Amino acid sequence: QVQLVESGGGLVQAGGSLRLSCAASGRTFSTSAMGWFRQAPGKEREFVAAISGSGSRTYYADSVKARFTISKDNAKNTVYLQMNSLKTDNKAVYYCAARSIGSPLIVTMTSRYDDWGQGTQVTVSS
Repeated sequence: QVQLVESGGGLVQAGGSLRLSCAASGRTFSTSAMGWFRQAPGKEREFVAAISGSGSRTYYADSVKARFTISKDNAKNTVYLQMNSLKTDNKAVYYCAARSIGSPLIVTMTSRYDDWGQGTQVTVSS
């Protein structure tokens, strides 16, 4: 059974940092691109960042570029999202997602990801 479990969310002041983790289990993820998405209340789920299967390539939404960093440890089946200089409008539930085995290329559409975590809440206060 494939599981993605996010952790690391919480409450932080604007300008602060958080590091999200996504522990994956149930299959190999070394050939799967993985991504982070977020969903704010009343809004659609949106792409934040993605990393290729090998971890050699990354891609970010313009709104988080230069502030967020995604990384992947295939030995630990874990993906991270380091979030710096957080803003109040970064408040959302953050989800980890994985593409299927043998899909190492980065994509940004939610429909292209096969497995999802339950999400972790990030709240940024002013």
